[in-house]
Amino acid sequence: MNTQTWLSLVRQQRVIAVVRSSQFEQGIQMAKAMASGGLQLIEVTWNSDRAPDLIAQLRGELPHCWIGAGTLLTVAQQQQAIAAGAQFLFTPHVDVGMIKTAAKQEIPLVAGALSPTEIVQAWQAGAASVKVFPIEIMGGVAYMQALRAPLSNIPLIPTGGITIDNTTAFLQAGAIAVGLSSDLFPPAALFQGNWAAIALRAKNLLHKIQQIEQKTSEASN
Repeated sequence: MNTQTWLSLVRQQRVIAVVRSSQFEQGIQMAKAMASGGLQLIEVTWNSDRAPDLIAQLRGELPHCWIGAGTLLTVAQQQQAIAAGAQFLFTPHVDVGMIKTAAKQEIPLVAGALSPTEIVQAWQAGAASVKVFPIEIMGGVAYMQALRAPLSNIPLIPTGGITIDNTTAFLQAGAIAVGLSSDLFPPAALFQGNWAAIALRAKNLLHKIQQIEQKTSEASN
């Protein structure tokens, strides 16, 4: 998948569901709940239990979804993720070597950055888009708005503190998409294995986004 295909996909989907689990079977169910709720971009963090196996199994069980790997820190981890079937990659930092390696293999890599300098460095190195992380500590939506003015040509995906309630505000502030994790998976629902309730959270999030985008479209016509 080249960068343009990735950007088109992300603009369409708008949300990356981030699955992080210390239990393999729970990780499978978390991802399935996201898919059931309509979220099709699913990132498995590399510090999840048996992350390579998790990615490989989800590729087989959720063929209508795109399964990626996140929290990748080294080229070695990156290569293991690609071998497992990861269709996109997220890192929490800027590593030019990882970015260039992914580009050669036509696997979209979203590099993590926080300051304008880091964001520009990641983009110039060839990142498919840039993850603004952790955006919450920098002011959340206000920081997103501040970044868009000078960096409007760089596709940004904020993560870290994104919630169902503030997702649309980030999208309206100029984010190409957002990454959500903990707010999609309330601890009580996870503990109970209430996957229907978790799937409903994903469905409700998509509904909120669709409502806002419809209003925006109507206002521009």
